[in-house]
Amino acid sequence: MKSLIACATLLAAASLLAADKDDVTSAAKKLADADNYSWTTKVETGQNEIPPAHSKTQKDGLTWTELTMRDNTMEAYFKGGKAAIKGEDGWETVDLTAAPPRGGGGGGGGGGGANPARFMAGRLRNFKAPAAQVEDIVGKTKDLAKTDDVYAGDLTEEGAKSLFPMRGRRGGGGNAPAVSNAKGSVKVWIKDGVITKYQYNVSGTTKNRDGEDVDRNITTTVEIKDIGTTKLTVPDEAKTKMS
Repeated sequence: MKSLIACATLLAAASLLAADKDDVTSAAKKLADADNYSWTTKVETGQNEIPPAHSKTQKDGLTWTELTMRDNTMEAYFKGGKAAIKGEDGWETVDLTAAPPRGGGGGGGGGGGANPARFMAGRLRNFKAPAAQVEDIVGKTKDLAKTDDVYAGDLTEEGAKSLFPMRGRRGGGGNAPAVSNAKGSVKVWIKDGVITKYQYNVSGTTKNRDGEDVDRNITTTVEIKDIGTTKLTVPDEAKTKMS
């Protein structure tokens, strides 16, 4: 009898956890169905301060994003496989469906330094809007449980590895860095059946350029706002570059 009760308890708990995952997935789908929304992404590494990135998207897939890298502020509009990226030299066209260029430098500059426009292009090739990213993250969790208005759970080891930033990749190419002892967790906030914020933390050990082990702990927080009231206007020059 005790074993039957224990089994029933486990089954009930598993059912509740599955229901919580379904709640989050449904909230992500509701966000995806919104006509438009805006969000801010903040990444904390415990090292250099990283300015937050700002983005907007429409239901038809048109998306704008802006970020700052080494005192360079860049913005991009993109839809499908076409993007217009604004760097120091103005707007330029990027085909996101094409294989990224190899080697350092780029963007006509040559040399070995990181190229801001190429960095942005690499981000766009791996881009997922919050609605899609949350659905992806849910599939990488061991479980999700609701406490008050927050759904929280632990990532699988492979899930944590996949969410590590692609540090050291050029132009969005190459392989993800090897990560050992990877672990992570996720939290999702839902209001009125739609996601308003989510946060995931990943930690593990990677190699630096000298082959030395480096422990890393990274927290990414995404806050969503202006659902249904976001305005997205593409400058004429950017439109031309995307056509």
